Amino acid sequence: MKGTNLGEFEELVLLTVGILYDDAYGLAIMDEIEKRTGRSLTISSVHKALMRLEQKGFLHSFMGGATEARGGRNKRLFTMTNTGKQALKEAKELRNQMWQAIPKVVWEGGNI
Repeated sequence: MKGTNLGEFEELVLLTVGILYDDAYGLAIMDEIEKRTGRSLTISSVHKALMRLEQKGFLHSFMGGATEARGGRNKRLFTMTNTGKQALKEAKELRNQMWQAIPKVVWEGGNI
């Protein structure tokens, strides 16, 4: 398995695979991230992140059935692995710990 660090964009992609659950494929993932974040993405950046996440063992992909809307072509669907779910949990816990460690004075506008 490749390195297990989870970058910020990779985290967004992994979260979006979870959000889309059984309909997580490249274009749908890109559209969902754009809708939720306001970021403008390219499909190639999403595909690269999906491939990295699969190499790290965080995602599994398989070919879904062909549809008329896609001109009879199959689409590659993605699901989170248990390792991917654990990576998201750890990222969330780390972020929460760091947020909680910020002194209250920072939010109140005081100088440290």
